Amino acid sequence: MRTLRTRHQRRLLAAAVVAAAALTTAPAAVAAPAPAPAAGTATATAPAPAKTTSPVRVVAPGERVDAGGGFTIWLTAEGKHWLSPDGTENFRSVVDGNIDLSRPGVSHQAEGDATATFHSGLFYGTKRAGQVVLTDADGRRTSATLLELPGRPGWGVWYAHRTGSVEGVGVALYDRNGRLLAELPPF
Repeated sequence: MRTLRTRHQRRLLAAAVVAAAALTTAPAAVAAPAPAPAAGTATATAPAPAKTTSPVRVVAPGERVDAGGGFTIWLTAEGKHWLSPDGTENFRSVVDGNIDLSRPGVSHQAEGDATATFHSGLFYGTKRAGQVVLTDADGRRTSATLLELPGRPGWGVWYAHRTGSVEGVGVALYDRNGRLLAELPPF
């Protein structure tokens, strides 16, 4: 066993010397790759676990979110609220019976003109929302930002800005595995 450990130590020392030499002779803007461990040897440190982030941003009830372009959005237990750049406050309820929280769905509101449009809506009926995508008649796709209250209540809000008209934009809701859950045809 002593011979294997010594041989292993020699390989590590040789790899370190080669790496140090490469680093001192490599251009400053280019980093030399780390040497690969010898076959059959264990590394000293385990790889870091992959970070998994939710595609949905969790916000506190009433927390104001700057949605860009002068729009502000906030969520309460009752639904989605938003403030337009002209100061008009709007509301879309999740408790008035207009949406069926037991089945996946998506709603769509839009404000704008022929040059730029703010799109937003609700996604609901799922605790695994992964993405909301807007698609226009030319096939251009825009991914929306997703917001949700703590505890995954089974609904949330999406929003996006797009250039071009309000007309001809469809909306699709996907789960975290990319499976289509619901869609609205273009209007």
